[in-house]
Amino acid sequence: MDKVQADHTGSPVAMAVLNAIQNPVVMVDEAGLIAFANWEAESFFGASASHLARYKISTFIPFGSPLLALIDQVRERKAPVNEYRVDLSSPRLGQDKLVDIYVAPVISEPGSVVIVFQERSMADKIDRQLTHRAAARSVTGLASMLAHEIKNPLSGIRGAAQLLEQSVIDEDRALTRLICDETDRIVSLVDRMEVFSDERPVDRLPVNIHSVLDHVKAVARAGFARHIRITENYDPSLPAVYANRDQLVQVFLNLVKNAAEAVSDRQDGEIMLTTAYRPGIRLSVAGTREKISLPLEFCVQDNGPGVPSDLLPHLFDPFITTKTNGSGLGLALVAKIIGDHGGIIECDSQNNKTTFRVLMPASKDASADDSAIANPTGTSR
Repeated sequence: MDKVQADHTGSPVAMAVLNAIQNPVVMVDEAGLIAFANWEAESFFGASASHLARYKISTFIPFGSPLLALIDQVRERKAPVNEYRVDLSSPRLGQDKLVDIYVAPVISEPGSVVIVFQERSMADKIDRQLTHRAAARSVTGLASMLAHEIKNPLSGIRGAAQLLEQSVIDEDRALTRLICDETDRIVSLVDRMEVFSDERPVDRLPVNIHSVLDHVKAVARAGFARHIRITENYDPSLPAVYANRDQLVQVFLNLVKNAAEAVSDRQDGEIMLTTAYRPGIRLSVAGTREKISLPLEFCVQDNGPGVPSDLLPHLFDPFITTKTNGSGLGLALVAKIIGDHGGIIECDSQNNKTTFRVLMPASKDASADDSAIANPTGTSR
C-alpha cells in the first residue's frame, strides 16, 4: 500500500476494510487532491493509487461535472449528500459511465471528503430483475385463472367441433378442423402458462454447470444449431452451482435456441458459452436478513443483429417477443426459473454482439467443488 494512503487512512485494518468494499472509494483533500483510493477506485479510474495521488479529482472527471459542486456543497454544509444517475462518461473513464454518488465530510481532516461511487449498470440490472420477478408473479395469477376458467370451455368447443365434423359436407370440414386446431393451440398456450403458477420450492443439488452446458450444446448441434459454430470458454476451477439440473437445461436450451435463431442468416454465425467466477454481487432475501452471494457467471453470447434498444428493458416481461409466431413466454419463464434459484439474468446487446448473462449462487457443499470441473482445458474450441 502506498505511504500516502497509510497517512490518511490510519491502521492496516482500516485500509483492509476500505479495499474490501466492492465500490470505488476515494478521499479528496482540501486542495482537491486524491489522498486515498481503494482497489476498486484504481480499477474505476484506470490508474494506480500512487498515480491518482499526484492529481486533483477534477483531472479524472468530465469538465463541468456536478461532482465538483457536490464536493463544495459537502464542505460548506459539513453534511453528506447523495446524487443519483450522474454521468461521468469521458474518453478517460469510458462510455456509459453512469453512477450514483455519495459524498461525506471527513471530520478529522477539515476540508477533506470521501466519495463513494455506485455504478448504475449493476444497480439497474438488479432493479430490472426485481421488475421481471413482479411481472412473473402477475403471470402466475393469470395462469392459474386461465387454467381453471378457459380450459374447460375449450374442451367443450373442441368436442362440439368434432361432432359437427361428422355431419357437415366435405367443403365445411376444413372449418371444423380449423376450430379444433386453434382450440388445441390455445390449450397448448395455457399449458405453457401453467408453469408460472407452480410455486413449489425448487429441488436443488450441487450441479456441474459444464456438464449442463455440454448437454445443451450436444442437443443444439444435433438439431436447431447443426450448421452454427458453437464455442466455449470455461473456467475449469468453477465450483458447483446450487440448482435444479433439469431446469438449468431448460434455461440454457432456450437461450441457445434464441441465439441460434438470431444468427441463422449469417454465414459466420457463432454462439459462445462462457463460465466465470465474479465475486462481489450479493442480493438480500425478502423477509430475512440473509444475503445471497452470486459469484457464478454463465453467459450465452451470439454475433447476431442484437435486440432493439426499445425492447431491451422489457425483454423478460411476459408476451414480449421479436418473433413473428412467438408467444413471448420463453424468456419470461427463463427469468422465473433463475429468480426461483435466487439468481438474476440480464441481457447486454449491441450490433453484432448479444450476451445473456446469468448470475447464480454456488453450492454450499464444498465437497462438490471437485465435481464441478467438466472441461479441464478451459479454452475455446
